[in-house]
Amino acid sequence: MTDDPLDHSRPGPLTRFRAEQSALLDGLPDDPVGICTAVHDLFIQPFDAARLGIPEERMAERNIRPVSELVDRLMALDPAPPHRARAPEKRVVGTCRHWATLACALLRARGMPARARCGFGTYFAAGRGFDHWITEYWKAEERRWVRVDVEHLDKDHVARPEDLAPGEFLTGGEAWTRYRAGLIDPATFGVPGTDHAWGPAEISGNTVRDLAALGGREMLPWDEWGRMTEAYDGLTGPDYDDLVDAVAEACARDDPAALTRLLGHRDLAVPAELVG
Repeated sequence: MTDDPLDHSRPGPLTRFRAEQSALLDGLPDDPVGICTAVHDLFIQPFDAARLGIPEERMAERNIRPVSELVDRLMALDPAPPHRARAPEKRVVGTCRHWATLACALLRARGMPARARCGFGTYFAAGRGFDHWITEYWKAEERRWVRVDVEHLDKDHVARPEDLAPGEFLTGGEAWTRYRAGLIDPATFGVPGTDHAWGPAEISGNTVRDLAALGGREMLPWDEWGRMTEAYDGLTGPDYDDLVDAVAEACARDDPAALTRLLGHRDLAVPAELVG
């Protein structure tokens, strides 16, 4: 029997720990927010790493996709259990995607439905949506997905980073739907620190990455496949926009049949060589 990629309580190919790593779960808190908080001090952003003088060769750590390899690197830097805070130089160089994906993996390892989401934080700068990843966990008693900004749990960007309010984070599809309805200026959505990575293609790219994450393929923020590169180069047209419309709608509705169909679409399926 094959794994159901839409069963968010089970690990996918990038959120699966090896058997010998199971002991690393010992000592973790039992509640979802506590687990997310334990992840908070395990990574460091590249610009912070450079500022601290962490060697340039370590910047390649941000390209690690599987959580099992992230844990290997963590333990190589510091053999302390992963739930213990590490000094900045002992943290893995990563991005928001790494915080979100490791938290998702730990929650799933405890049998808690969780998923990483790719989209945009609207709370970093007024009137702008910054490329960002967060974690969701299923709160059964309230019948809803709770959104947690794992990377910024210690910041005051929002009142409750452990339970983001509607609109504070927009998935790629949510931002795309607003763009298509004329509700947001796409030029205000993109990657901070860049001059070029803004606009509709950035939104459509994160829509496709979010679909992949819902299907258990939590890719790197700069991974491209299908027609994403064409979109960034301005070479796609209405047909691709219509396809992204369908992705945004399926993700918003959590429609298993539509998601399964789109995950296998030739222009959307993640190539096996990117998953490893």
